Amino acid sequence: MVERIVATGAALQFIEELRAEFGPVMFLLSGGCCDGSVPNCYKVGEVLPGQTMILLGQVGGADFYLGHQEFQYYENCQLSLDVQPGNGGDFSLDCGRGKAFTTHSRLLSDTERAALRPIHLD
Repeated sequence: MVERIVATGAALQFIEELRAEFGPVMFLLSGGCCDGSVPNCYKVGEVLPGQTMILLGQVGGADFYLGHQEFQYYENCQLSLDVQPGNGGDFSLDCGRGKAFTTHSRLLSDTERAALRPIHLD
């Protein structure tokens, strides 16, 4: 089965580092202002996904939520969570650590799209 969200080895390692320090974590990618266009990592329970957030999948055991409008843009893509040098979003757990989570997307083939788990937008 094709996953809507995957992670690189570097991202999985960074998730483990943050989990060791903070406990369970989650991700939120929304199209809001400021840090909204980057994946933000939070302690589970620190931020509650709103009604317009969609659970896209999990990476490294962490839930990854995407805004409803962003899902409409990425619904035919697979997102890949990665890490690059820099600073994360101001409110994200990766802020100030010298590396930041990023996402990349690739368009899925017709065969891959047919194998996706459906997501219902209510």
